[in-house]
Amino acid sequence: MARVFDNWNRLVSAALRRDQLRATGHGHERTSSGIAGSVPDSLQRTTNVEAILQAADEIQSQDPNVARILCEQAYSMAQNLDPNSEGRGVLQFKTGLMSVIKQKLAKKDGARIDRNHDVERLWDFYQQYKRRHKVDDIQNEEKRWRESGNFSANIGDLELRFSEMKRVFATLRALVEVMESLSKDVPSDGVGRLITDELRRIKKSDATMSAELIPYNIVPLEAQSLTNAIGYFPEVRAAMSAIRYSDQFPRLPAGFEISGQRDLDMFDLLEYVFGFQKDNVRNQREHVVLALANAQSRLDIPVETDPKLDERAIREVFLKVLDNYIKWCRYLRIRLVWNSLEAINKDRKLFLISLYFCIWGEAANVRFLPECICYIFHHMARELDTILDHGDAIKAAYCTSESGSSTFLERCILPIYTTMSKETENNNNGKAAHSEWRNYDDFNEYFWSPACFELGWPMKEDSPFLLKPGKGKRTGKSSFVEHRTFFHLYRSFHRLWIFLIIMFQALAIIGFNKGKINLNTFKTLLSIGPTFAIMNFFESCLDVVLMFGAYTSARGMAISRLVIRFFWCGFSSVFVLYMYLKLWEERNRNTSDSLYFRIYVLVLGVYAGLRILFALLLKLPSCHRLSEMSDQSFFQFFKWIYQERYFVGRGLVEKTTDYLSYVLFWLVIFLCKFTFTYFLQIKPLVEPTNIIVDLPPVQYSWNDLVSKNNHNVLTIASLWAPVVAIYLMDIHIWYTLLSAIYGAVMGARARLGEIRSVEMVHKRFESFPEAFVRNMVSPKIKRIPFEGQASQVSHDNNKTYAAIFSPFWNEIIKSLREEDYLSNREMDLLSMPSNTGSLKLVQWPLFLLSSKILLAIDLALDCKDTQADLWNRVCKDEYLAYAVQECYFSIEKILHSLVDGEGRLWVERIFREINSSISEGSLVITLFLQKLPVVLSRFTALTGLLTRNETPELAKGAAKAMYDLYDIVTHELLSRDLREQLDTWNILLRARNEGRLFSRIEWPKDPDIKEQVKRLHLLLTVKDSAANIPKNLEAQRRLEFFTNSLFMDMPPAKPVSEMMPFCVFTPYYSETVLYSNSELNVENEDGISTLFYLQKIFPDEWENFLERIDQNDSVNADLQESSVSVLELRFWASYRGQTLARTVRGMMYYRRALMLQSFLETRSRGDDISSQTSSYATQGFQSSHEARAQADIKFTYVISCQIYGQQKQRKAPEATDIALLLQRNEALRVAFIHVEDSIGPEGKPAKEYYSKLVKADANGKDQEIFSIKLPGDPKLGEGKPENQNHAIIFTRGEAVQTIDMNQDNYLEEAIKMRNLLEEFRENHGLRPPTILGVREHVFTGSVSSLAWFMSNQETSFVTLGQRVLAKPLKVRMHYGHPDVFDRIFHITRGGISKASRVINISEDIFAGFNSTLRQGNITHHEYIQVGKGRDVGLNQIALFEGKVAGGNGEQVLSRDVYRLGQLFDFFRMMSFFFTTVGYYVCTMMTVLTVYVFLYGRVYLAFSGLDEGISSQAKILGNSALDAVLNAQFLVQIGIFTAVPMIVGFILELGLLQAVFSFITMQLQLCSVFFTFSLGTRTHYFGRTILHGGAKYRATGRGFVVRHIKFAENYRLYSRSHFVKALEVAVLLIVYIAYGYTKGGAVSFVLLTLSSLFLVISWLFAPYIFNPSGFEWQKTVEDFDDWTNWLMYKGGVGVKGDNSWESWWDEEQIHIQTLRGRILETVLSLRFVIFQYGVVYKLHLTGKDTSLAIYGFSWVVLAGIVMIFKIFTFSPKRSTNFQLMLRFMQGVTALGLIIALCLVVLFTDLSVPDLFASILAFIPTGWLILCLAITWKRVVKSLGLWDFVKEFARMYDAGMGIIIFAPIAILSWFPFVSTFQSRLLFNQAFSRGLEISLILAGNKANVEASSF
Repeated sequence: MARVFDNWNRLVSAALRRDQLRATGHGHERTSSGIAGSVPDSLQRTTNVEAILQAADEIQSQDPNVARILCEQAYSMAQNLDPNSEGRGVLQFKTGLMSVIKQKLAKKDGARIDRNHDVERLWDFYQQYKRRHKVDDIQNEEKRWRESGNFSANIGDLELRFSEMKRVFATLRALVEVMESLSKDVPSDGVGRLITDELRRIKKSDATMSAELIPYNIVPLEAQSLTNAIGYFPEVRAAMSAIRYSDQFPRLPAGFEISGQRDLDMFDLLEYVFGFQKDNVRNQREHVVLALANAQSRLDIPVETDPKLDERAIREVFLKVLDNYIKWCRYLRIRLVWNSLEAINKDRKLFLISLYFCIWGEAANVRFLPECICYIFHHMARELDTILDHGDAIKAAYCTSESGSSTFLERCILPIYTTMSKETENNNNGKAAHSEWRNYDDFNEYFWSPACFELGWPMKEDSPFLLKPGKGKRTGKSSFVEHRTFFHLYRSFHRLWIFLIIMFQALAIIGFNKGKINLNTFKTLLSIGPTFAIMNFFESCLDVVLMFGAYTSARGMAISRLVIRFFWCGFSSVFVLYMYLKLWEERNRNTSDSLYFRIYVLVLGVYAGLRILFALLLKLPSCHRLSEMSDQSFFQFFKWIYQERYFVGRGLVEKTTDYLSYVLFWLVIFLCKFTFTYFLQIKPLVEPTNIIVDLPPVQYSWNDLVSKNNHNVLTIASLWAPVVAIYLMDIHIWYTLLSAIYGAVMGARARLGEIRSVEMVHKRFESFPEAFVRNMVSPKIKRIPFEGQASQVSHDNNKTYAAIFSPFWNEIIKSLREEDYLSNREMDLLSMPSNTGSLKLVQWPLFLLSSKILLAIDLALDCKDTQADLWNRVCKDEYLAYAVQECYFSIEKILHSLVDGEGRLWVERIFREINSSISEGSLVITLFLQKLPVVLSRFTALTGLLTRNETPELAKGAAKAMYDLYDIVTHELLSRDLREQLDTWNILLRARNEGRLFSRIEWPKDPDIKEQVKRLHLLLTVKDSAANIPKNLEAQRRLEFFTNSLFMDMPPAKPVSEMMPFCVFTPYYSETVLYSNSELNVENEDGISTLFYLQKIFPDEWENFLERIDQNDSVNADLQESSVSVLELRFWASYRGQTLARTVRGMMYYRRALMLQSFLETRSRGDDISSQTSSYATQGFQSSHEARAQADIKFTYVISCQIYGQQKQRKAPEATDIALLLQRNEALRVAFIHVEDSIGPEGKPAKEYYSKLVKADANGKDQEIFSIKLPGDPKLGEGKPENQNHAIIFTRGEAVQTIDMNQDNYLEEAIKMRNLLEEFRENHGLRPPTILGVREHVFTGSVSSLAWFMSNQETSFVTLGQRVLAKPLKVRMHYGHPDVFDRIFHITRGGISKASRVINISEDIFAGFNSTLRQGNITHHEYIQVGKGRDVGLNQIALFEGKVAGGNGEQVLSRDVYRLGQLFDFFRMMSFFFTTVGYYVCTMMTVLTVYVFLYGRVYLAFSGLDEGISSQAKILGNSALDAVLNAQFLVQIGIFTAVPMIVGFILELGLLQAVFSFITMQLQLCSVFFTFSLGTRTHYFGRTILHGGAKYRATGRGFVVRHIKFAENYRLYSRSHFVKALEVAVLLIVYIAYGYTKGGAVSFVLLTLSSLFLVISWLFAPYIFNPSGFEWQKTVEDFDDWTNWLMYKGGVGVKGDNSWESWWDEEQIHIQTLRGRILETVLSLRFVIFQYGVVYKLHLTGKDTSLAIYGFSWVVLAGIVMIFKIFTFSPKRSTNFQLMLRFMQGVTALGLIIALCLVVLFTDLSVPDLFASILAFIPTGWLILCLAITWKRVVKSLGLWDFVKEFARMYDAGMGIIIFAPIAILSWFPFVSTFQSRLLFNQAFSRGLEISLILAGNKANVEASSF
């Protein structure tokens, strides 16, 4: 019983804590709302049931009967809306509500309820409620304010007052609605008449009650709100006035209803005519108003009483929004819907803008088809034009429907959506071939041809475009087919491959001609002509073949071009080849008189000239303009043949200077590459090749089938193959090196890394204010005067700069304290005085001046020289001089303010004498400097008292301290002459004798004096040095970067009112929002909790957190007891993880920065800023109504939480946490997909989808702002871009920053956002920027060594790498987040990502492709940074890299990459290739080089040629192979990956720190990690191109503190790494066993070092980087787990994590197609060489090389297989057969042993031969397995699948044992585990880990003993 009571007490305590949390507003859940919180969404959409029930909850305590009436009315409304309870959750809601009515709200005495008097009771309560809350008075006051027109001045008071009254108004509104409903059933006299009169009065004057309750997003357009200042901004009023309905517009029907209390406007006409949804119209109305208002604000138009929208603002928005439409019309050569801009007035422009946005806002998935939207807009705009010319508004014919307002959706969008949805079903969840279904691009490209107008309007349902696939009928692809083949690499980048092959051919020809260039060599060099022609013809063949699947639907012109090019290239290749063969026949004449030679040279010259001419005309900017202007059909024809013409990709040229810069960049690379290739790769191989070719026949060790009489061609191939492989990829090495150098120079020029330490921050702090004001302060602040300003004096300018800089600096320091990077003491020391007082000197933060006064006193005490010498010594430290001067002037000012009368005369006399002495240079004579310590001690005592609040006792003490100071100064500090003068001063003497001198002190009350007293006290008392402040490394890094960025080039900041508006956009699915208390405290198997981990990783931040919440570290239990502390703890931990809460906090810094900037600009409506004054105080800026409104009009933050609605329905913790974020951030908006059950047309259950936007209301509940119906399930493509697409309609502004939910932001960086946005208006080339790249800081680098590697690698790419990509290469794309998009540009061109299934799996980069193809311009800027999290564990990293590599594999197949590869000029194409898919191609080539080299060596070893040739040809090109293998090894271990990283370190951290970091990385085995990552990328990239299977892989973003089991690692890496590593290991064994190495083992090791390192890395990296990977207990548990997994039988529903058989089946899914099976078969045949080679090396076979021996080896293998079959056979028959089987197995085993012994004894078979046979049969067995898996259906039909499965299990068991054995051996030694912990984690956590293990052991012992 005691235990039960304890549990009950704990339960009650928890409930009380929860209630306390809710009451204080810090709870884990929203404010409790009774049954109101359970209203189904289907009831909320059309009724106010939730509001009525909320009112019932509010008044339950006041009048339960009225609450009961409201609940009954709510039930009645629910019953009327859904009588059959068919909606989701409706039945449960009704049941619960009826229970509430019966049990909670009915009379408890059981008396019958008289419902006849309900209306009277409700009326009485309504009157009482109004009187109690003085509603009539409030409404009258509001009326007076509205009529006066001056209420905006008092808007702050109104806002506070009306915010408190919002709940009252909400309750009143619910009461009115219920009264109105009930009054219909009562007589019209009595109460009925009173209610009717009241309702009539409310409808006439219901401003307050409705205006404050109507949901709105940013601007309250439905009704003017007193609590939101945005509606009173002149630009907003002008925009609202501009769209207002005019008498010139068609008349709307009399019965047309408008929402809210607004006037009719243009959007009402569009809603009526075209049937747009009401919420879509409301959304786009606000969208257009904000767009126009922001355009107006930039024009600097004087404020008028009745502001009007300027024509320039309308024109700017019009041209930007309809720019893509205009280009589309011009491309198709069709007429625009307007004749000219001058011909249409501003009303027509506004109508067209509004129409476009209404179409776009309701287009759903069709938004991915921008030209389709142009098509719809084109026809609807023409119809609108006709309607506007009529007197009466008429509905569009095709939009007439009985279904209500969603007719546009049903008639225009739904048909297209339905077709796209049916096509999506054909992709088999991404597994089908891309050629079998149409994706978004195919649908959109239909509108790139004039033939699209055959679709008609309204769209013809029987058109091919809308044809739904099925029954063998389908519409083909548009103009490109994404066939899955590696040939896409050649087709897209054929110019690159042709260039590389031709150059290799030319260099080889020169090499074989011994470097001599003569006529003979020249003729040989002309062989590049046929090579070029044939390779060009091959590309044209690929064009023809890879277009299959689109011929039926492609444009006729496109097909004609393919055919013409095919025949032209075919003819030219045949002609050139024929001519060269004729030339070859005459080659021995060695003369230029040959006819064929002349013709051939002429043809090549003319062709080359034409190619160069067209290249110049199409690629050079100046020439490109000429080609565009030329209308010659002949010229246009050849131009069309040379380059395909698409709607996108036209005009991909850059400014001439940019063009020349990247051309020069690549010319340097080519020079280096080809020099290296010729002298170190080709030339050393020439002589060995000639020797091998001329060698006499060599005896082969095996039966050679192909190498007879062919000059040892296979030997030469094996020699040259690795050289060619490296030749094809080493250009990337040279690119890496040059880009690192160039990027470093660019970074140095940009002044990166100038401030790289806290010491530099200290030294240069004096220059920060001026730099800050110059770059980041708008002119509105710069011209504000303040007290004592004199701009002519430099000193006063510095004071001005400091006064402007200080509020921003202090807010930054405050934010660092809030984030717990600083302690309270550090915050005080880092804070900067306001510098707005009368003190003339600039006051610097105390951390610069700490202990300086003490140092000055020491200098004064040691002074033996003159005053000038003393001051010179002081001035050597400028901050020491500042401290001395500030101390002196502050003492004077403070003393002057404290005393009056005679005391003030004394103070004035003292300082007059001192100032006179200073001017005369006699200070050391006037004062006894040795007494300064005593004087300062007395003054310190005085300031110590003055810093406290005044009390009588303190006043007496201060007076005494002042007198003591007077005494010590007068009688000890001053010289004797001055002392005597003061002692005999009559006025002073009389006051002293009468006791009046300093008898009363004027306690400081002026804020300026109080601040100076506190500061001076700290200046005198802080004794320790502040050289290491702040201590936190992250705080240091942030301050260093911010202060460094002040000196970098950036556009000047505009005022907030004139800046470009922007939005932050974050897609979210189901990741962690906020860590729960249980998640933080749950312990893993080692006893380590996440909270413990964080405390050890961030110890200083933990201490600062405890200090902030006033808790001691020793009282951990108090944190759990205090509800507020628990919530703060959750946020503290979440802010250190990759959570949504961290992202939201960071992004909301933008709003905070804008509020601060706007507040300091003292923006006033209609006032002249320059006439105002300001003290730069920032107190209360966050509550400033105007600053908040100005920030809201410029910044919005939308999170697209795709399944938030489902999370709310199932009451998931993520929904609760998201609601908590909404409550804490008023400007945050959440968009989500709402799914509602409905009934379909045929009575079948169906689902309706809505895109909703919500915010938090006054009650903390979700308030729905917009709800827009969708045509169906929005997820037709990839999840993330579809999630972005549905919510992008709720974004605002001209720019949008895409932020992932693993990112962070900082206040100091948010301040610079205005500068960044101005980059859109800067000159960055031919075109304005469309995407602004932003620098990222990876904040997860401190978690583990792997995280550090990833952090450094990522930082290198996002800084130095992208710096070079943007300039000079001009090929930077969008690589994810946090780039800033030109929002209007992109939403009118398909959005900020692409969403087609699988092909757009890397959706982000396709936004960059799309932007570039559509003549965008992508730049990169490094003066601003955003935080970013990265994966921190090896498995997470591998999954992430697999996702990216798979995505790049899909990119290879995409039309975007093809078009960029074709349409870029040659040099830009090179840049594009090697920085996108080419990087993965080169990665794959690095691994393939190992295979090519080893298989070549194995061929030489097996065939015996290596020894035979080496004995005759002394050299085998070892120098060339050395160069090749060294280059491959350096790439493999990540050296070239690290080069940009090291250069970046040198630039930003300094040389010593860079060297130290690099050495540390090597000691932490970064080379193992990079080699392992190489395998990951190669595997997924190659598999994706061969078989597909790219998919989003959830990596998880938590903290890696758990041990990964052996079986889990084996499952993840078996096929990607282990199998390939063991294959390389077998190759190495064969090579060392049978190869010929002149230098012995040392030579072998040196030659195969990269391969050995690769094997070790690929096999053991997952266990080296696995926490507790070498702990013995874990190893034992892992082995048990692995064996259980291996032997567990699979079955239906069993996942691969639990069973080897299920996992094995999953690993074969990627082989789907016949093409894939054939390719797998071909690749698997490489294993044949092992058995074929080994059998001829056995002692048993001797010198016999007949094929019969190889055939006999297969007989032996078949016998082994049969024996295995016998031993693994397990029948399910009778017991007798089981006994017989066992007997047979025993006999077979004995027979096998006896046979082996006899064979060894009586034949030449030796024991090494047995091992060699194993070496031969293992690869052959794997070959059989691969073929069986590839042809699974055939094997199953033969009944052999179970046997194959057991055979495969044996292989996996063997591989597992090979890998597991070294791990088990190392686990025996405890020091290995300790070393690994130090290797993986930082030192603090390693100590914590060991302590935790000890504690866990003790805890286990205690628990064991208790039982």
